Amino acid sequence: MAFPRKLLNDGEELILDLRPHWLALAPSTLALVAAIVISFVVVFLGPDGTFGTVLSVIALALILVTLGIFLVRLLGWSNTNFVLTSDRVVTRRGVLTKSGIEIPLDRINTVFFAQRLIERMVGAGDLGIESAGERGTESFENIRKPAIVQREIYVQMEDNENRKFDRVRAPAPLATLSPVEQVERLHGLLQQGAITPAQYEAEKSRILGA
Repeated sequence: MAFPRKLLNDGEELILDLRPHWLALAPSTLALVAAIVISFVVVFLGPDGTFGTVLSVIALALILVTLGIFLVRLLGWSNTNFVLTSDRVVTRRGVLTKSGIEIPLDRINTVFFAQRLIERMVGAGDLGIESAGERGTESFENIRKPAIVQREIYVQMEDNENRKFDRVRAPAPLATLSPVEQVERLHGLLQQGAITPAQYEAEKSRILGA
């Protein structure tokens, strides 16, 4: 299920909407295939008589159990989203009940990923996002092409910072601000964390003509 567009804020753009990599379904798929193979051997090559009947019933039950597990995992997979927008990273999961994590781009410090050999071969991996706040580092498993996702997050972080900086340079809507007022406004954005100290100093020098 795609991420609902109605959950986007005004002016927010959807950049990536990813389901987990199909590797997340591999264990339950392999278990189902193994149950089918075992059942085939028991039914067609197993012993006759009462003992054979009992084994066939057990084999059928094994197929039903593994099929149920596979369907549950498939339903969960289809209702899990890793979303990147122009403002934030969002994850949503769940069918009857929903849970999720939302990390604003301006609070992200570091993005890193890890891939084991098999994951690298199929284009899957785990992604970690270190952010300011109580949650610290969040880990996301079975991300598709994690290196590309990491790069895109950094691109959106930079674009997000540039948009904030452009708003600083925008003229006042009602009247032209004096240099002192512009610096005061700039300092307020710095205290809010909307711009970095380096951006503050550069823009302050431009305003004061230093």
